[in-house]
Amino acid sequence: MRLVHLADLHLGFRQYQRFTSMGINQRESDVALAFRKAIDKTIELQPDIVLFAGDVFHNVRPTNPAIIHAFKQLSRLTQMLPDATVVMVAGNHDTPRTSETGCLLKLFKPLGIHVVDGSPEVLPFKERDLAILAVPDMGHSDLPVLRPPGGFRYNVLLLHGEVEGLLPPQVGMAERGTMEISRQELGAQNWDYVALGHYHVWREVAPNAFYSGALEYTSTTIWSEVTEEARLDGKTWRGAAPKERIGRPGKGFIEWDLDTGKQTFHPVETRAVIDLPELDARGMTAAEVDDGIKSAMESAPIDDAIVRLVATNVARHVARELDHKALREYKRRALHFHLDLRRPEVIRMHGHAAPGRRASLAELVRDGLRSRPIDSEIDREELVAAGLDYLSQAEAVEQPTFTDAPV
Repeated sequence: MRLVHLADLHLGFRQYQRFTSMGINQRESDVALAFRKAIDKTIELQPDIVLFAGDVFHNVRPTNPAIIHAFKQLSRLTQMLPDATVVMVAGNHDTPRTSETGCLLKLFKPLGIHVVDGSPEVLPFKERDLAILAVPDMGHSDLPVLRPPGGFRYNVLLLHGEVEGLLPPQVGMAERGTMEISRQELGAQNWDYVALGHYHVWREVAPNAFYSGALEYTSTTIWSEVTEEARLDGKTWRGAAPKERIGRPGKGFIEWDLDTGKQTFHPVETRAVIDLPELDARGMTAAEVDDGIKSAMESAPIDDAIVRLVATNVARHVARELDHKALREYKRRALHFHLDLRRPEVIRMHGHAAPGRRASLAELVRDGLRSRPIDSEIDREELVAAGLDYLSQAEAVEQPTFTDAPV
């Protein structure tokens, strides 16, 4: 008995002001393409069970193209796998804030998909000797006891939420609040498999419990995703022992054999996301920083990619004198290029709590925008990037001097 576990599709996600020839936001098109590739591979695998662990859409009311694409691909899935059991739970992005607004995922019920939103449900499939406890995102509501119903050979838990102490702190701060589950409440040892959704990076919670990760880079903490995917060894965020947390680079979904416990991760090709090595510009002239940026950009395939370069210790006058023509060319070549210029640390030698580090203006702007409540349709990372860009432009304006003040 084999199952496929997908999560966090985020269809309808939009980012950056780039569009396809059909006038669709390029990132929305990328996300749709990744979903189609995942459906193609799922059909090829011919699993007995297909699980969707929430956040099918990026917004409660997604765009019409996103709805049509989802319906088309899910129709294809159910037509090509007529004997498969398909179950879907609502994630925090699918769940309306008010009870008066219905969950859009119910549109897929006529396709033969078992959709669970609002309250958890035990779904028995006697012909497979299988029971699935489907738990949608419940916000801050009380979580039911997570126990298999009994009387079935196979027991699967499908849940959208955050396992306590497992996720990096910035994920919880940036995302809309979702329910938090302790490892004890999860009780992974009681299940044959636990399919989790909400965290966008593949993560092992227990030998039989996993986040499959998203199919594309769609979170507000995209650079944290890249960092987590590259971290193959190290301590968890709450200080657990080394080697407890093993990463898996890239996006994809999980195939799991309920009889053997074998896991296979199937990667899905996405648009390249490149976080270049940090450039320390301490003591550099503008020309030297330009050369460092050029060297970094030439070291990676940046064309049509999403690229970030963090340059630290960049003095204000150096930032003004950078080769902005070259920077515009990098932005033209990449789908999105974010040059994150960070000022040198300022040390207070006098005053309260001195010496100590004083936050730069850029850091204050960045932290303020990251903590500010915003509409769910606004991309936080894009908002932060725009704010820092406006600040950089303002600082580049030549300020008047008053060396010859009148007596």
